[in-house]
Amino acid sequence: MSDAGRRGANPDAGSHDRIYAVVRAIPPGRVATYGQVAALAGMPRHARLVGYALHALPDGSDVPWQRVINARGEVSLRREAGRDHYQRFRLEEEGVIFTADGRVDLARYRWDPDGDDLP
Repeated sequence: MSDAGRRGANPDAGSHDRIYAVVRAIPPGRVATYGQVAALAGMPRHARLVGYALHALPDGSDVPWQRVINARGEVSLRREAGRDHYQRFRLEEEGVIFTADGRVDLARYRWDPDGDDLP
C-alpha cells in the first residue's frame, strides 16, 4: 500500500463522490460497514477513506452517513459531544434495533445490494 493509501488520501479525485453515491443507495433501516462501502465504491481495503469522506460531509448533507457502522456492528463515532448517541438515535428512528451491548445485528440489518441498487 502506498503512503497516501495508509494515510487515507483519495485514491483518485472522484473517490468521495463514489463513496457518497454508495451511501445514498443504502435504504432506511439498513446499515453497511465501512469496508463494505469501500468495496462497493471500487476501493477495497480503503475502509478508512470512507470514514474520512463521511467526516468531511457538510452540515445538512443528504448523504445518510448514520447508516455506515464498523464491522463489529458498532457506531464508530468518537463519544465527543454525544455524536455516537445521535447516530444511534437516527438509526433507531429508521427501525434499526441495537442489542443490549450496543451493537447492530449485521445478519439482520446489513444491506445486501444486488446489481440494480448500486449507483
